[in-house]
Amino acid sequence: MQDRIQLVSVIAAVILLGIILELVRRRRLMERYALLWLGSGLVLLGLAIWREALTELAHALGIFYPPNALFLIAFGFVLFLLMHFSLAVSRLSDQTKVLAQRLAMLEQRVRANEESQADTSALEEREPAAR
Repeated sequence: MQDRIQLVSVIAAVILLGIILELVRRRRLMERYALLWLGSGLVLLGLAIWREALTELAHALGIFYPPNALFLIAFGFVLFLLMHFSLAVSRLSDQTKVLAQRLAMLEQRVRANEESQADTSALEEREPAAR
C-alpha cells in the first residue's frame, strides 16, 4: 500500500515538473514564476523518493502517516504560491491604475494642443482676410 502511494506521489511530482517545463518552453509561464514551481516540484519529488526524510519530517510534525505529511507540504507550497501571486496581482493592479491616469493626462494634453493649433490656424486664416 505504501509503495503504491509513493509511486503515485513520484509520478504526480514528475508530471508536475513536466508540465512546468512545457509551459516555460511554450512561453506560457515566465521563468521567474517557473522557478517557484520548479522548486516546489523538486522538493515534493525529493520527499516522495526519499522515504526516510519524509518519515522523519512527518514524525517531527506529529503526523503518523508520512504520505499525509507530503500532502501537507504540498498544501503549504500552494498557499505560499497563492500569496506570492496575490502580491504580484496587487502590484500590477496598482501599476495599471497609475498608467491609466498617466494616459488620461496625456490624452488631455494632446486634445489641448490640437485645440490650440486649431485656434491658431483659424486666426491666421482670418488675418489675411481682414487686410
